[in-house]
Amino acid sequence: MEPDNLLLDQYILSQAHTNVPKTCFIPTASGDADNYIEKFYETFNKLTCEPSHLSLFSPNFIDLKAYVLQHDILYVGGGKTSNMLLLWKEWELDTILKEAYEKRMILAGISAGSICWFGEGVTDSTSGTLSKIDCLGFLTGSNCPHYDGERNRRPSYNELIKSGEIKAGYAVDDGIALHFKNEELSASVGSRPTAKAYVVNRKANKVMERELPVTYLGDRKQ
Repeated sequence: MEPDNLLLDQYILSQAHTNVPKTCFIPTASGDADNYIEKFYETFNKLTCEPSHLSLFSPNFIDLKAYVLQHDILYVGGGKTSNMLLLWKEWELDTILKEAYEKRMILAGISAGSICWFGEGVTDSTSGTLSKIDCLGFLTGSNCPHYDGERNRRPSYNELIKSGEIKAGYAVDDGIALHFKNEELSASVGSRPTAKAYVVNRKANKVMERELPVTYLGDRKQ
């Protein structure tokens, strides 16, 4: 979510089966931070959609399930992944998101909002150091965002895979989105021309990175 670079957000909206998709921001991982919610509206008010947000800290709904499922796109923000997942479970939002997934709603997100859909992820929200976290499991394997954006991400993810502590999975630089359809990777797209995406696994006690082809969205007509 970048107010001055709308390429990834435009891509997400373009996947909807309606011209003006109802797009709900879920900022739980940030504690529903006001400035983050404002940034969402600043960004998505520039786009052809109907933006809204879901607050669990100051509930803005009567029926949570009905509120969530009325949207076309659910966009999860970044922050503390562990806190987010615990709160989702308390509210049974994890179950509602599973229903949204089974209804083929578009599920998207950044950082914690990327990790959460996989079986496992790499996070610093549990102990302050980068470690494995169990997530929703809609997608198999693991996910590591900020591969180029935070100095310790790449070596930590590599070590977790090498030790067998975390399953093989996908690592992405900032500005990359992985697009899954029916649990299979359909495309890797980027809002930054040099950003990369990788499949990372272990073979014979050695970590292997395979770079994925990435479509730079700036080369497309918007």
